[in-house]
Amino acid sequence: MSNTRRIDPSTRSRTAVGTSVHTIKVTLSGSRPPIWRRLQVPSGTDLRRLHDLVQAAFGWEDYHMWAFETGRERYGVTDRDLGIRSAATMRLDQIAPCVGARFGYTYDFGDHWEHDILVEAVGDAEPGVSYPRCLTGRRAGPPEDCGGIWGYDHLVEILADPGHEEHEERLEWLGLESADQFDPAAFDLDETNTALAGHATVLVPN
Repeated sequence: MSNTRRIDPSTRSRTAVGTSVHTIKVTLSGSRPPIWRRLQVPSGTDLRRLHDLVQAAFGWEDYHMWAFETGRERYGVTDRDLGIRSAATMRLDQIAPCVGARFGYTYDFGDHWEHDILVEAVGDAEPGVSYPRCLTGRRAGPPEDCGGIWGYDHLVEILADPGHEEHEERLEWLGLESADQFDPAAFDLDETNTALAGHATVLVPN
């Protein structure tokens, strides 16, 4: 964050889109304690690619439908019945051009994992640095298909109680031998950036 220059929206045109970077904080709505990731993403990233980045940052498996919400529009895999436009047609800097802009991202319309995305900074890419990258984050991402944020809270309670009648069943479902193998408080920055590495590129060579 300290190396990212904050800029006023009125000076936005002075930074070329191809070398501009958004710093965004992606928070899983309703999570207590909060589950979040702070990412630096090329400003010109289209929403189809941004979906891939959020999936990688939280450890999701891209099994389900998803959409970004800007208040008036929804972007994802085109679905006229659901009013979803193609995410590939809209960029991050178009829906959230300046510091303070917010929008939503929902993954899995059944479990309904809602994410709040806040633009914290917009600035120039650093020479020799690959983007996207994760700067920091908090807590482990929930496993797929566990029933949304409330189902996840219940899962954590069950895993913390060896005497719970569903304890062994949930361990088997997660493929774990013991509850110690899943730490909801854990966040691994290196592992997150490894997941993002396949999408990364250097915007400004040294």
